[in-house]
Amino acid sequence: MTAALYILTCITTLLCATLLLRAFVKVRQRLLLWSGLCFAGLTVSNIFVVADLLLFPSIDLYTYRVGSTALSMVLILFGLIWESR
Repeated sequence: MTAALYILTCITTLLCATLLLRAFVKVRQRLLLWSGLCFAGLTVSNIFVVADLLLFPSIDLYTYRVGSTALSMVLILFGLIWESR
């Protein structure tokens, strides 16, 4: 049951990233780009969660999980600050 939840979360963030980046290609609003990149980074973070907890439980990927999440949050924060000008 837990594995299904992790995989569904990964699929959801990938779908969000795809939709946001497709909208950026059509509309060319930069906030959509930053949001799409943020969700792409969150997808990578969720892939690390699946790999860490399900595929390779003996290897600690916590640093990579937190690092990719932090990078994603920096991207969206930068985009919000940049677009508010």
